[in-house]
Amino acid sequence: MSEFDILSSASAGMEAQRAALDVAARNVAAAEAGGSGAFARLVPRFAYAAGQGDADETGFPEPGPASANEGDGWDEGAGGDPPIRYLGTTAERGADPDAITEMVAVLDAQRAYEADAAVFDAGKRLAERTIEAGRS
Repeated sequence: MSEFDILSSASAGMEAQRAALDVAARNVAAAEAGGSGAFARLVPRFAYAAGQGDADETGFPEPGPASANEGDGWDEGAGGDPPIRYLGTTAERGADPDAITEMVAVLDAQRAYEADAAVFDAGKRLAERTIEAGRS
């Protein structure tokens, strides 16, 4: 893994959390707008890169725990794809959006986005220092 792979990884995580925030915002609006059965609750779907599970129809592996000795999967066969990809949403059958549940989902996605942004910032500083050391 190079210094620049961390930027790609953090960027993909921020993009995934942005999509999760969009879905949660839609669900909050649906909870406020409709009565029972008017809107189905949407759940974001993600796929994880190599080393995280068995491949699905998208070519990305299904989400699942990686074994301790598989490594991070980034160097072995990731093929330059981001480590996480947003696939869209699925409707949760029989579940109406609840404003409190959706606000918790918003807070979760916000915290995860902030964590990814902090990783991106650290990766940026690392890349800057690496370039400065190369110039010396």
